[in-house]
Amino acid sequence: MQRYRRQLADLSLIGVTLVWGATFVVVKRAIADLSPFPFLALRFGLAFLSLLPFVWYQRQHLKKQAILQGLALGIFLFAGYAWQTIGLQYTTASNAGFITGMSVVLVPALVTASTRSLPRPGIILGIASAAIGLALLSLGEGFSLNRGDAMILLCAFSFALHIFLVGRYAPGANATVLAAAQILAVTILSTGASLIYPQGPLQFTPNAWFGLLLTAVPATSIAFFLQTKMQQFTTPTHTAIIFSSEPVFSAIFAFFLAGEVLSSRGLVGAALVLIGMLLAELSRSESARRSPEKPGKTRLRLASKRER
Repeated sequence: MQRYRRQLADLSLIGVTLVWGATFVVVKRAIADLSPFPFLALRFGLAFLSLLPFVWYQRQHLKKQAILQGLALGIFLFAGYAWQTIGLQYTTASNAGFITGMSVVLVPALVTASTRSLPRPGIILGIASAAIGLALLSLGEGFSLNRGDAMILLCAFSFALHIFLVGRYAPGANATVLAAAQILAVTILSTGASLIYPQGPLQFTPNAWFGLLLTAVPATSIAFFLQTKMQQFTTPTHTAIIFSSEPVFSAIFAFFLAGEVLSSRGLVGAALVLIGMLLAELSRSESARRSPEKPGKTRLRLASKRER
């Protein structure tokens, strides 16, 4: 039974990763008709509404601590999606996918700062490889940073902070409540940003509606619930390795849906970013074999292995 649950968890998380990879192209098209903040407000608002029946069914788990933790996570989640959605207006879907993946290797730096303990050599090597790859991928001619790539990098830092905190909160909270509270926070913040900052006209075109429906339910409410729920049956390290394939799915969808092709330099940079992520995760896998992990562990050491 335990083996079956782990296999189901792996398949579910791979499905989540595939959907997230596809959203880069879809969002890029949708925000051509809907401004970023109204798009986010509608996306997460629809996602929250889709979760309400499940929250009501599990209303006995509506604890003050879990709600406050979810709202706190939503602040970093909003920052990540806001920078990502805005940055997609100025860069390619492939670049956005790979740079967002940097959050996987940024998390160990947060753990190091909090524990005052240096990462394993393999993790340090992975971070260096990803940083070099990011430079090749993002820096244009004359080594000037692309405006959109810089925004996506801020998105990666925001997601890294989100991952770090999810690793601390998720084991002790109900998956539905934690997901719903995060999504509600993003909805409120996105709505507020839409009212504060000038927005363009709202055009509900087929691309906009397709983007809203795809991102609201499969890529938001279902995805965040599955991530929290399925990590009960698999280790954080294994989850992180699965999620590190998101940039690969992003590049594949960008090629088939938008015809985006990375240059030779971009391909080398993308490969180094992916190698860096895998080196970091493989190093932690080696550590896990020496000291086996159990799903749901709440020690701080595991915080770095949670993925968005």
